[in-house]
Amino acid sequence: MLSFEEARNLILSNVIPMEAEEVTIPDSLGRVTAEDVIAPMNLPSFDNSAMDGYAVHVADCSRFAPLTVSGYIPAGGTAIAKVLPGNAVRIMTGAPVPSGCDAIVPLEDVEEAGEVEGEIWVLKAAPRPGQHIRRAGEDVKRGETVLTVGTPISVPAISMLASLGRTRVRVYRRTVVAILATGDELVEPGQSLSEGKLFNSNSVALAAAVREAGAIPMILGIARDDRGDLLEKITAGLQADALITAAGVSVGDRDFVRETLAELGIDELFWKVGMRPGKSMAFGKSCGKPVFSLPGNPVSTMITFEEMVRPALLKMMGHQKVLRPLVTAILREDIRKKSGRVFFSRVRLESVNGRFLAWNAGNQETGFVQTLLHADALAVLPADRVSFEAGEEINVHILSSLLE
Repeated sequence: MLSFEEARNLILSNVIPMEAEEVTIPDSLGRVTAEDVIAPMNLPSFDNSAMDGYAVHVADCSRFAPLTVSGYIPAGGTAIAKVLPGNAVRIMTGAPVPSGCDAIVPLEDVEEAGEVEGEIWVLKAAPRPGQHIRRAGEDVKRGETVLTVGTPISVPAISMLASLGRTRVRVYRRTVVAILATGDELVEPGQSLSEGKLFNSNSVALAAAVREAGAIPMILGIARDDRGDLLEKITAGLQADALITAAGVSVGDRDFVRETLAELGIDELFWKVGMRPGKSMAFGKSCGKPVFSLPGNPVSTMITFEEMVRPALLKMMGHQKVLRPLVTAILREDIRKKSGRVFFSRVRLESVNGRFLAWNAGNQETGFVQTLLHADALAVLPADRVSFEAGEEINVHILSSLLE
């Protein structure tokens, strides 16, 4: 049985990024760049005013004499060729700064001269050279790399791309993930639930988790505990970029998933992991495509997805940071566990004076979905320890938006 760390490292070493595709800038949000984006121009592309006001010669503003207003430049207008000494030009925010002017005086810092129409006084001390002027290339210089390969595209990144005039960008393709739930006891939500049956929550939850990670879920439905049905549905699932099965991977009389995968030529890289919940997870490859076989208990399914599958999918879509934040928290109550496996305990978090405090989120048995619902994080409790005391520091994987 591999340790948790060995298993996750083995998974990550056996997945590679998808091929690149070109998408429109609006459609690139949340995707990952598959190219370095080089600025083809300066930003700003010309010296422009950061304020509504007057473009002036700094030297003129210290002579205690009025300035003659000799022109007006609106945003989007053309700069006046040259402004002579003793003159000022009315200018709007974003308008090009005319030649010879080396500062902008805001509107509120000037006053009309009064005696002569078209003259102004600068009310305050002489402006600093360069005051309220955005210089060409001050933000981005032509030839500068503004986004490197592997950068998740955020709203600010889209703003940058559009500012550079880009309409399309190369990104890694979103991974298509086939999802197959197995078991004779399952019925789909919305159907009649007879005695001994359970709703197929895993397919819906896994599809949501796949979508939240940025991939594309492909739900295959339910495969019955029958080799023929499993063979047909798993074969269909192998047409996707990755396959996730839920249940049927343990040692029960009707757990046929591993046998069926072997029959289809999937190379099993491990079965069983030193983690709780999720011990019976398996991982294999088919023609380079990853196949994740998760336990069927809903809590085990979601925790193994979170810790094992999600990082792999993120790597496949070009992400370089594939793990959620790992932070320390102060344990507020004792925890006991068995030795030999990393225990992922569902905990609630509260931030107090800049430190996280961690409380048990509820019953830790894997049948209690509500505990996962109320958890902000998973406490990562090492395999070689059995007891953790209130007041000590533990590591937790953030699940909620507390750090995002």
